[in-house]
Amino acid sequence: MPPPVKLAIIGGGPSAFYVASRLLSLLPLKDPMSPPLRVHMYDRLWAPHGLVRYGVAPDHPEVKNCTNKFDATATDPRFRFFGNVNVGSTPLHSIPHALHLPLTSILNSYSHLLFATGCTMPTQHPAIPPSVYCVSALSLVHWYTQHPSQPPPPALDKISHLTLIGQGNVSLDIARILLTSPSVLRQYDVPEHVLEVLSRSTVKHVSIVGRRGPLEVAFTTKELREMINLPEASMVPIEPTLLTPPSGVTLTRQQRRTLELLQKGSKNLPGSTPKSWSLHFYRSPASLTPPSSASALDTANLTLAHTRIDPATSRAVPTGETSTLPTSLVITSLGFHADPETAFFDPALRHLRSSAGRITSSEGSTLKNIYASGWAANGAKGVLASTMIDAYAVASTILSDIVQSSETATTTAPPPPEIGMASDELLNHRPDLDALPSGIVHGIKDGMVTQYDDWKVIDAEEVRRGEALGKERERMSWEEALSFISRVRP
Repeated sequence: MPPPVKLAIIGGGPSAFYVASRLLSLLPLKDPMSPPLRVHMYDRLWAPHGLVRYGVAPDHPEVKNCTNKFDATATDPRFRFFGNVNVGSTPLHSIPHALHLPLTSILNSYSHLLFATGCTMPTQHPAIPPSVYCVSALSLVHWYTQHPSQPPPPALDKISHLTLIGQGNVSLDIARILLTSPSVLRQYDVPEHVLEVLSRSTVKHVSIVGRRGPLEVAFTTKELREMINLPEASMVPIEPTLLTPPSGVTLTRQQRRTLELLQKGSKNLPGSTPKSWSLHFYRSPASLTPPSSASALDTANLTLAHTRIDPATSRAVPTGETSTLPTSLVITSLGFHADPETAFFDPALRHLRSSAGRITSSEGSTLKNIYASGWAANGAKGVLASTMIDAYAVASTILSDIVQSSETATTTAPPPPEIGMASDELLNHRPDLDALPSGIVHGIKDGMVTQYDDWKVIDAEEVRRGEALGKERERMSWEEALSFISRVRP
């Protein structure tokens, strides 16, 4: 029988849960051939499920159904969840209440380690750095999902025109939220304080800018259809020549459907609604000039470089022309990258160094029993279905290493300097299965570390509070959750 296995998973999002679920199911509890196994999940957020809770648009509740599977995973007695724990080399300044746990504490306590830390940092545009007039889409998403980082609410009561840079699903999510009546959003998982800000919004128009054309947009036809059918907004018609595909180009089904929807236009006639939106193709930000003096409109000027698609490279290249778009606020939605402070981060890749699910050293050698999955391993791309497929493949890789003899195909490379451990003892090959790092023991005792049973109690209370308000749930902040769970804990 293989030796005991004690796996630490850093990250509590879909990839982490899919790996845990798969591994626990492939090594059944009652199978005498299964090794003694523990799977301990650590997340810097106090609530589990990552982007499902803090990234999925609130008016897409069906996407969150995967949490039923995650709940089932958590019932396995070999699984434990520890929330509000930041594993890393430095404390987490964006979430100051998160308990700091050095990575060495994990390495000393576990035989296997999986990074499922995702891509938590927004990609900025070099021409328009963050300012009062330019914020990241992640900041807005974290605001309306009540993320523990607690970004400030946007001043929607002082904004008439908003510009989104990037034509992916996140841009359309934000545009849809801003162009939908709070009375409609109220039934969903939207916190009351968010609804209050949205109710005071003076946003009348949303521009959605992309450096390439309609054939290259990243949003799905489902998201586009939702925009087109908004009850209180209309789409500005697109120049027909932009919707004519180049000769000789064979369209995919999605490209063909996208063009059809854009040609058809919105359900509401242009100009017939109090709010509107527009798509701007072949435009790339060149600069953002704040107002010269405070005015009633307080409008900045966004300079856009005109672009075209280089047929040789399929990349957008500038034509030399520019135009100016007056706007109250610019929101950049250009993707995400991993936190550079995460161990094994590769600046060139902008995610962790890995190969086929295994973490690699800077010299290219795989590190024994250390893995990565999801966006942490592959970059910020794909949807829940592709995340699950990747996670299952990584679980199979972990399983193959478990069932092999001590002579494995992987090599143990020297650890990075920041880890500071001997090369042949990067992980503990004979850990105490049920022992926890001392920091976690104290964190649980002090009430600063949440466990899955805590989450289920909080989850039920959020749903109960939501039902009282006629909505899906009413979320708690960390302070509210901490107070509530301290009262109901036995």
